[in-house]
Amino acid sequence: MQKLTPFLMFQKGEAEEAMTFYTGLFDDGEVLVVERFGAGEPGPEGGIKQGVFTVAGQQLRCLDSPAVHEFDFTPSLSLFVRCGSREELEKLWAGLAEGGVPLMPLDDYGFGPFGWTNDRFGVSWQLSLS
Repeated sequence: MQKLTPFLMFQKGEAEEAMTFYTGLFDDGEVLVVERFGAGEPGPEGGIKQGVFTVAGQQLRCLDSPAVHEFDFTPSLSLFVRCGSREELEKLWAGLAEGGVPLMPLDDYGFGPFGWTNDRFGVSWQLSLS
């Protein structure tokens, strides 16, 4: 059976920090798997070889990339979250936008409260009140 899972590749050894941040910010956040690179493996020793976590009812995977790439995260692909309350929307916005780069600040754009930001890791998030 096929299953689509977003996969976040970190290039600066930030996978564990990001996973901890996201699972602490979202009420249902949970780290499911942490597998680390060992000595002599192609990745940074102790870095995340495979991380699996859930936020907003969605499972995601991540790793600390053993290879350096000329590309990184881009807002042309973002994680979209429908929030159940204004309080949840504002809490998530405050956490994700802190240290990040807001693309569309939290506001009403004629289709309800909405915000779009790149977080401090460069991952792009769209938040909307359902």
